Amino acid sequence: MRSWRRTMAALPRLVCASSVALVLWAGFCSAVCVEVPSETEAVQGKDMKLLCISCMKREEVTATTVVEWFYRPDGGKDEPIYDYRNKNFREFPSRFSGRLQWNGSKDMQDVSITVLNVTLNDSGVYTCNITREFEFEIHRPLFTSSRRIQLTVVEEAGEDFTSVISEIMMYILLVFLTLWLLIEMVYCYRKVSKAEEAAQENATDYLAIPSENKENCPVPVEE
Repeated sequence: MRSWRRTMAALPRLVCASSVALVLWAGFCSAVCVEVPSETEAVQGKDMKLLCISCMKREEVTATTVVEWFYRPDGGKDEPIYDYRNKNFREFPSRFSGRLQWNGSKDMQDVSITVLNVTLNDSGVYTCNITREFEFEIHRPLFTSSRRIQLTVVEEAGEDFTSVISEIMMYILLVFLTLWLLIEMVYCYRKVSKAEEAAQENATDYLAIPSENKENCPVPVEE
């Protein structure tokens, strides 16, 4: 009986601890690869990241990755501007000389580059070609993918109401989740406190029963 009461008293504490552990665990989860399209508008004089993501379905498989970036001006032909092969980065002589910077990830799923100090002449089509050779014991299959970015360079940045609304909604959601977490913590604390008080009262009553029985027990009278 006493062990059952202890278990019931500790149950709210266990639930609260599990909730806090779940929140902390969610914060330390590893990032998941998502193929997000690149932005297509740049501002003159600013840096522009050309986003190119090619996720691997099985990250544990070893693969040799080759990345090739091309640029085609309006009415022109594709010309190589940047590539990565044999663990080496190379920038080709072009109008972008000295203005290209690698902005990818170590696992080579994000193979983006950044154009520094964008000019109006940088408008055009950018192509990102990815070639992967997977290293299996029996065979070495090839996987190829391509991303195209139609970039437009403007003199001044326009007002993007969508991004403003998204940012406002993000802050509102963040405040709501913070308040919800605080309410849950207060609720759990009160629940645990009440459970401990109830357990102490039950324990006191349980210990008091034998002494009361002794006091009320009739004493035999000798004749």
